[in-house]
Amino acid sequence: MTDNAEGAISAHLTALPDRVGVDGLEEKWTKAWNDAQTYKFGNTRDRKAVYSIDTPPPTVSGHLHVGHVFSYTHTDVIARYKRMRGYDVFYPMGWDDNGLPTERRVQNYYGVRVDTSLKYDPDFKPPFEGTEGKKIQAKDQVPCSRQNFIELCEKLTAQDEKQFEALWRELGLSIDWSQTYHTIGEHPRRVAQKAFLRNLARGEAYQKDAPGLWDVTFQTAVAQAELESREYDGFYHKIAFRFEDGTPIYIETTRPELLAACGALIAHPDDERYKPYFGQYVYSPLFKVKVPILAHKAAEMDKGAGIAMCCTFGDVTDVEWWRDLNLPTRSIIQRNGRIVMSVPDWIEDEGGRAIFEETEGKTTFTARKIIVDHLRESGDMDGEPKPTKRMTNFYEKGDKPLEIVTSRQWYLKNGGTDAKLNAELIERGKELNFHPDFMRVRYDNWVHGLNGDWLISRQRFFGVPFPLWYPVLEDGSTDYDHPITPSEDILPIDPTTDVPAGYTEDQRDVPGGFTAENDIMDTWATSSLTPQIVTRWEEPGEENEALHKATFPMDLRPQGQDIIRTWLFSTVDRAHLENHCLPWAHATLSGWILDPDHKKMSKSKGNVVVPNEPLKKFGADAVRYWAAAARLGLDATYDEGQMKIGRRLAIKLLNATKFALAIGREDENHHVGESAEAVWNPTDVTEPLDRAAMAKMAFVVRTATDAMEAYEHSKALEIIESYFWQFCDDYIELVKNRAYGTPDEHGNVPSEKAVLSARTALGLGLDAFARLLAPYQPYATEEVWHWMHDGEGSVHRAAWPTPEPYVVAASGASPEMLAWAGRAVEQLRKIKSEAKVSMKTPILSVALSAAKDGLDAIRASLGDIAQAGRVVGRFDLVEKHAEEAAAADESDDTVAIETSELGEPPAKRPRKK
Repeated sequence: MTDNAEGAISAHLTALPDRVGVDGLEEKWTKAWNDAQTYKFGNTRDRKAVYSIDTPPPTVSGHLHVGHVFSYTHTDVIARYKRMRGYDVFYPMGWDDNGLPTERRVQNYYGVRVDTSLKYDPDFKPPFEGTEGKKIQAKDQVPCSRQNFIELCEKLTAQDEKQFEALWRELGLSIDWSQTYHTIGEHPRRVAQKAFLRNLARGEAYQKDAPGLWDVTFQTAVAQAELESREYDGFYHKIAFRFEDGTPIYIETTRPELLAACGALIAHPDDERYKPYFGQYVYSPLFKVKVPILAHKAAEMDKGAGIAMCCTFGDVTDVEWWRDLNLPTRSIIQRNGRIVMSVPDWIEDEGGRAIFEETEGKTTFTARKIIVDHLRESGDMDGEPKPTKRMTNFYEKGDKPLEIVTSRQWYLKNGGTDAKLNAELIERGKELNFHPDFMRVRYDNWVHGLNGDWLISRQRFFGVPFPLWYPVLEDGSTDYDHPITPSEDILPIDPTTDVPAGYTEDQRDVPGGFTAENDIMDTWATSSLTPQIVTRWEEPGEENEALHKATFPMDLRPQGQDIIRTWLFSTVDRAHLENHCLPWAHATLSGWILDPDHKKMSKSKGNVVVPNEPLKKFGADAVRYWAAAARLGLDATYDEGQMKIGRRLAIKLLNATKFALAIGREDENHHVGESAEAVWNPTDVTEPLDRAAMAKMAFVVRTATDAMEAYEHSKALEIIESYFWQFCDDYIELVKNRAYGTPDEHGNVPSEKAVLSARTALGLGLDAFARLLAPYQPYATEEVWHWMHDGEGSVHRAAWPTPEPYVVAASGASPEMLAWAGRAVEQLRKIKSEAKVSMKTPILSVALSAAKDGLDAIRASLGDIAQAGRVVGRFDLVEKHAEEAAAADESDDTVAIETSELGEPPAKRPRKK
């Protein structure tokens, strides 16, 4: 395609196919784009000329669902638009292959589990491959070394990634597949470890022994951002603590198994019922441990008895009371979720010690039953337990309530304990452009509500190791206060297999030697660094340095609304601490996909649609249309009806373009199947109706561009699509006879100038639609583009339309003329429809009424209207005044039939035998 100063388009029209359709376009153009490297980043080094996208790395744990198609299409629309606007688009793809989902999948897929006491076996073979989604019990899993397990993780994720990539390619994502990374790969591990070591050196990363949320299933600590509050069945137990003289004071609890861990009774300072007792002591039932009655504002006066026992630790409120009131630590829950194996020293009563021994090593469920039975027997429980439903914290991927366990963990500052840093991160949120803007409040609420720093250590196996060792003292104890760190130039390292400088392997885990940090980083600790990973932050070499300068800070972070608190915030935190800036300028937030019953799709609910199904059934362009029609930040229903509309849109674009490009080839002794040359010069648009169509095109281009610049892709699509159907249904129908040069009913042949005007407007219009729809329906638009511009590259490397050529073509015309002409033709068709005759039936006479502005518009294009409606006789126009329209309950833009007379319907052609 070439444009001159006036906006003329010179096109080399290729041979047109006999039949058109959308089937097979994905395979055809995916291969062509791959061969031509259509979407490859051009390594532009001018930051202003680059648009860089921090693409979400999907979790590689089995199958994508249609929600991924939804949100990734939104991103791809923006990427394609920016590329057409002249940017060198940096659009990488990552795979998030570390973390708990991968481990669980590998355990079930191969039937294995990690045993850290085992050594690496180079010949290890898992018992099987693939369990068709069945969950294998731990007792049935074959133990293997940590390194063998990691190798299986890498093997399975590599298989999954191939399937994911194939799906993304079919969907038409314009990814630069040479810019692909894995969150467990060497480069991401180096970035994550380097960033952590710098956080450590600046005092932003630290370790401490503290109570923390613990998942007994996954055997790992859980961060605040990973919590999910769910309703959980339980029972209230009304239990008596007693004063020295035996007088009872009742509390109500759902966790009587924690009685031995009680450190105090807590009531609200304003609660008149308990004010007299603050500072006094009572004894716990069964265990006879002396505990104080204290006041704290977090106590709820209207919940239960209004006074609660504080156990270390039953829930997060217990942690708050323990910290604020300086209570003793009396933990009795182990990491495995069972009661500790020895009687705590604070239980001195012999009867109490005997009862505790009954619970040693038991699950909390079994221990609860034992304690409740003893409370009944002792008379310390008033009545029977009462059923209740309570909101309980779960790990978002877990199925058992979280416990609170004291352990040594690593933390990263995030403003949860530092008011200054919190304020700085609030300001960062104000700098960031949220799309839609109402999502900003979620960020603000999260940062304001933080009550602790980010717990970044996990007690798992497949992930990025902390690059640390610790000295082992002569007495065999570990010196955690003085970690041994590697130099940055040898990263990444695995401390469980690598040896710190100055030591040898035989000094591992022996007095006077060293021991490895066995924990790995939370998966978000790596994912929060995706901007640094993809832009090659701090990587050696001039090329890497130039790439980083050209792409960072990045332009766009697209993501789901549900991970603002995790991925978005943690990425802002890391960039603020390390780079002293925002990681990107814009964040687009997609909503959720709902099933037809308007419930959120999720694997746990079993209502997920696998994207291969709609892609096969409707085609990629149709599925993309459904996704792109949804606004950012709002939930959308999975709707195959919308996909059918998207498919119809793609097919209509193919048919309309073929029709328009076929016109006129016979004039130059060409057949439809042959190539031809065409020049569409805006100054050749001379007829009023053609100019009106171009005026509307100028408006559409301008408003669609404004919407895209504001990241309102759905609004832009609505504007483009609306005019596309008007252009096809009204404009093409109105001018096709003139474009062919067909004589009217009286034998009058249109002038060459009028014919050229129609053909030029058709060419300019359909060329514009191919470009306007390209971000949404890449396959159909690429197909028609090659019909129009054979051998001249891809529509996805063409320029996004600008209004100027269409303004020239419009020459001051009003787009309303086309609307009025369309309404007039609609009324002419209505005459025949109501008479139940063929649309080819001639109209002998007709009178249409409209407001004055409408009459002027209709009169200016009367010839095209008459030919489209087959009016062969008298055609009168009657002005309808405002008071007449009001009396007839008609709007100001109504065209109405006053009188009409039909001729004889055309004779039916005999059917071919």
